[in-house]
Amino acid sequence: MLEDAEDRAKKLEDERMHPLKEREEKLAKAADRISKREEFLDERERALATEAEDVKNRENEAANLKREAERLRDERRQELARVSHLSEKDAKTMLLKDLEDSHEESVLARLQKLEAHGREQLEDKARSILLSVIHRMGAAVNSEVMTLSVQIPSEEVKGKIIGKEGRNIKAFERATGVDVIIDDAPDKITLSSFDPLRRHTAKLALENLIADGRIQPAKIEEAVEKAKAEIAEMVKQKGEEAAYEVGVIGLDPRLIALLGRLNFRTSYGQNVLQHSIEMAHIAGMLAAELGADVDVAKSGALLHDIGKAVDHELEGTHVEIGRRILEKFGVDKAVIQAMQSHHEEYPYETTESMIVQVADAISAGRPGARRDTVERYLERLGDLERIARGYEGVEKVYAISAGREIRIFVNPGKVSDLAMHRMARDIAERVQQELKYPGEIKVNVIRENRVVEFAR
Repeated sequence: MLEDAEDRAKKLEDERMHPLKEREEKLAKAADRISKREEFLDERERALATEAEDVKNRENEAANLKREAERLRDERRQELARVSHLSEKDAKTMLLKDLEDSHEESVLARLQKLEAHGREQLEDKARSILLSVIHRMGAAVNSEVMTLSVQIPSEEVKGKIIGKEGRNIKAFERATGVDVIIDDAPDKITLSSFDPLRRHTAKLALENLIADGRIQPAKIEEAVEKAKAEIAEMVKQKGEEAAYEVGVIGLDPRLIALLGRLNFRTSYGQNVLQHSIEMAHIAGMLAAELGADVDVAKSGALLHDIGKAVDHELEGTHVEIGRRILEKFGVDKAVIQAMQSHHEEYPYETTESMIVQVADAISAGRPGARRDTVERYLERLGDLERIARGYEGVEKVYAISAGREIRIFVNPGKVSDLAMHRMARDIAERVQQELKYPGEIKVNVIRENRVVEFAR
């Protein structure tokens, strides 16, 4: 029993000690690996130290050789200067002069050839870009006319429009500032004015009056005011459509409204808003070809004539007025720089400013795009109104009958009958002195009192 117990005890002890022996063996192997790694790292450190010492010695040797080379070069330069009696600068100047004298003609010929070849390549490239842009932007050109027509359903309606002794037609002309021509055609009435905004306002008001059927002076004034409000909404819509079409976003709503007013302005017979839209497309394509900022070029082209929307109300050129407007509405400085140089009033500060100027020339230079005689005629009518508008007490001024008459409505509280005669004479004298025109111009000053009361 004791022997059996000892055997079992030995077996139990062996079983318990077996894991400990395995662990001791693993620890011994790990310690051996660590010892070998430490020996390897020590050897590596000694090798790196030896290499670092070797590199340092080589650096010192290279520095010594460099100093020796510089010393030898200085000695050789000094010896050459002593033998030739020339300094290094003088020798260099003499060598270059000899080369220039001996090869001057060949160098100049080569330079001229390179310059001519480069100029030809640049001109060919510029011509190719411009032709490509013009062909891609093949917009139609529509010259503005000076009249609009309104269809009338019957002779009875025509009689209502004329009114008793022409009362209604006179009231309509006074409220709108357009000439109403009745007898050109039996089934329509022609509205004539040099101002497109007045023409469209008058047409809309007349169409509304015909549809309503009640035509009288008070109703005419109400219809004209309503038409002006509708035209204002149309102006805003035109501005939004123009900005959307060319892809210019983020403009102030008031700037959009001013842009829409350009739809009712012409430049040498060319619609200014359509001209600006066409310019924006052309400028965008040019900017893309030349690697310039497309958005800045488009915005500068679209807004380049924004000053023309209010140039009859403010002093200064349309470029200067446009700059002030854009600065007021916080437009990017790069866009202002792009638009301000299209008439060369300001220097070209950016590539985009040159692109806008070129786009303006392309759009305006299309055959049939502009008519110089029409623009001069419009300028003369504008000058007529400007002269009369400068007098105190003047409420409305309309140049009508193709500039043969200027109709001036004055405030009866500010202008007396005697002053009215004096004003007509002064205006006629100023027109004679300041304007050139064929025939004669009738100065018609109108002063009338109107009293309105309501019975309730």
